Order: sequence, then structure tokens, then C-alpha cells
Amino acid sequence: MKKKYIAEIIGTFALIFCGCGAMTVNEITNGAISHAGVAATWGLIVMGMIYAFGEISGAHFNPAVTIGFAFAKKFEWKEVPKYISAQLVGAILASFLLWFLFPESQFLGETTPAEGFPAYKAAILEFLLTFFLMVTIINVSTGSKEIGTMAAIAVGGIILLEAMFAGPMTKASMNPARSIAPALFTGNFEHLWLYIVAPVLGAITAVSTCKLVKDDQCC
Repeated sequence: MKKKYIAEIIGTFALIFCGCGAMTVNEITNGAISHAGVAATWGLIVMGMIYAFGEISGAHFNPAVTIGFAFAKKFEWKEVPKYISAQLVGAILASFLLWFLFPESQFLGETTPAEGFPAYKAAILEFLLTFFLMVTIINVSTGSKEIGTMAAIAVGGIILLEAMFAGPMTKASMNPARSIAPALFTGNFEHLWLYIVAPVLGAITAVSTCKLVKDDQCC
């Protein structure tokens, strides 16, 4: 197996284990970590994994980001299924380990809209969150290599920010693999569609805007 696929497996595993792990521990300890702590965990683990694997795989760790890069012609379409498979493997392994470690958890960091928040509104919010994320990513990366050290700070920062304000409403997924993996162990698939469709559409739309601010050949 090529090193870049292993990097995507490890990086995605770390994201889900730490991010969903923070949510899980927060759940079973009745808020010991706090919402701000969960948001910070997501942002910091993304930052760390970009530093670790940006030069190896591009540090996608997200099917929506991978599809976005391919749509931008910065990543080969033939690589998309391989990257997404690696991301799903990493995410599922992380969720399995959380399920094993914390059997008392009912949610394992799953993504569902807040009570009373309609699914269509959650889909709109997830679309916008992923749009902002991909706008940031597409402007600080080349598709296969992250640009310097600032890319990790920018991407980790935008994820922390979005998790901070939108987490209570949708759990701020922005990542189909991150939503699919916990659902496999909780059995809650009711709203999974919006966490797959909305991020992908958000990433593609973000790429489509790059020509408005960059050269015509940017995407």
C-alpha cells in the first residue's frame, strides 16, 4: 500500500478518535470537556495531522475535500476512490475503538441536527460550513501539498471556529467519513444523507468560486 494512503488512514483515524473521542468523553462525564473544549480538540487535531502528513498525502482526511480537489483539477479523479476508502477505513477503526473503550456512550460523537432544528436547515448549515472550509483549503494548498506551516493553522483554525458556533446545531461535521463511521455503531442513519450530500456540494461550490478571486487557470 502506498504511503499516501496509509497517511490518510492514520490521519483520519486520529481526527475521529480525538474529535469524536472528546465528544464521547464529554457525554459520559456530563460536560467535563465542555463545548469549547470539544471544538478546540477538533481544530488542534486537524492542525497536528496536517503538519504530520501534509507533505505525504496532502492531508485531506475528508471525502468532500478529496472530491473538491478533484473537481478543481488539482487531484486525479482515479485517486478519489482510493483516498475515500482510506479515509473510511481510518474513521471506522477510530469509531470501533471508541465503541470498545466507552460502551456506556449512546452517541459516540455521531452527527445529528439539534432537537427541533429541521433537517433541511441542518443541510444548509453543513453546506455553508463546508463551503467556508473548502474556500480556506483551496486557497492555502496546491491539492497534493500543503503550503508551508500556515496551512495547518488556517485549516485547523477554521474548523475550530465552525465547530464552536455551529456544533450545537449540527455537530459541525463537514466530513462524510466523520459522520458515517459513528452511525455504523449507533445505528442512527436517519439524517446521514445530509451529512454526505451537503459537504460534497459545499466543497464543489467553494471550488467554483476560486476563479472569482484567482487566475483563470486556478481550477
